[in-house]
Amino acid sequence: MRTDDFNFDLPEELVAQFPTKERGASRLMVLDRTTGTISHAMVADVADFIEPGTLMVFNDSKVRKARLYGKALDTGAEVEFLLLSAASGEGNVVGGTDQWICMCSKANRQRIGREYVFPHGISGKIVNQRGENRVLSFSQPIGDAYLDENGHIPLPPYIRRGDSALDETRYQTVYAKRTGSAACPTAGLHFTEGILDSLRSRDVEMAWVTLHVGLGTFLPVRADRVEDHVMHEEWYQVSEAAAQAVTRAKREGRKVLAVGTTSLRTLESAWTNDGLLETTSKTSIFIYPGYSFKVVDLLFTNFHTPKSTLLMLVSAFAGRERILEAYREAVSGRYRFFSYGDGMLIR
Repeated sequence: MRTDDFNFDLPEELVAQFPTKERGASRLMVLDRTTGTISHAMVADVADFIEPGTLMVFNDSKVRKARLYGKALDTGAEVEFLLLSAASGEGNVVGGTDQWICMCSKANRQRIGREYVFPHGISGKIVNQRGENRVLSFSQPIGDAYLDENGHIPLPPYIRRGDSALDETRYQTVYAKRTGSAACPTAGLHFTEGILDSLRSRDVEMAWVTLHVGLGTFLPVRADRVEDHVMHEEWYQVSEAAAQAVTRAKREGRKVLAVGTTSLRTLESAWTNDGLLETTSKTSIFIYPGYSFKVVDLLFTNFHTPKSTLLMLVSAFAGRERILEAYREAVSGRYRFFSYGDGMLIR
């Protein structure tokens, strides 16, 4: 399967640079994956398209202010670091760790042994390299208290502006709870407390899982063949309550709706023949056409980047041709794309 088969033309002006004025005011495309029928609505009316008894599963991960600027001691140049995860592999680093896996600007210049100074006199040194990423060792543990004061919201690279105070609220879901993501699980950005209440009033059940999003989510697939791509690994957790809710819904024949590709990847990773596992684990599951879905019946998502693993995932869910046709219609209809863009319900 060729990576180029998942390409499409997208005018640059359709890449949303800012959120809508009000949360939940985005447009919604509804795609019937059986017939290919497309209808157009607003996200605020999403409850009209979801059957009573459906279980919606959300990702409650919270975005960490993971972008940090340091000054190289040898040249005085400012270097941007994006702290992805603890070098130890621990998923929960709220309290701090002294070694972080990170992405950095001008990566070829950031070699092992180079030292930097960060806000409040904290120093750091690159001590290892892991693929395209670096391991940065700090002079003292760095955690969320420090990052909340000195870090920046890690907006994705296709948002071509610096972060602002607006992003501190709008680049988080209203139900974000567990800090750890280097990027937002953006399908959830559309939901307001009012929309959630409207879903509950229609007897839609809800459950929450956690998957901390890494920046690999946004990277294009560089391999010519889809099958040759190595998927990034992400930490996730399924609570006992979520495991029981999903297992019960599947046994009762009720539909499971994943809100976002991260929720979907969590559910598909944790499913066994006996039901959903209560677990803390890591997943590098790569879903592309040919994958057989075990858990998820419906998907609420955003519009994704060309040749990305996320576009391949939704193509596996609805069919490549149906997705590309829907995307062509979205471009023609001037839908807004990517993190701050419009929504899509695939059912």
